[in-house]
Amino acid sequence: MARAALNWTLSDLANASGVHRNTISNFETEKYAGSAEALTAIRAALEAAGVIFVAENGEGPGVRLRKAR
Repeated sequence: MARAALNWTLSDLANASGVHRNTISNFETEKYAGSAEALTAIRAALEAAGVIFVAENGEGPGVRLRKAR
């Protein structure tokens, strides 16, 4: 969902995070849980681009974008 909010392709996220696009695809489709290092790099890239991860609040976790300044 975070990647979609940014309108990023797999290649965009791969370039921003340094994680191979196949690894990202396999993580998104739940074929692979992802290594801690890859998940940290993906999250850092998304957060740097303006994604805010919302913790579980009774209705499930989610994402939103930071307000433009």
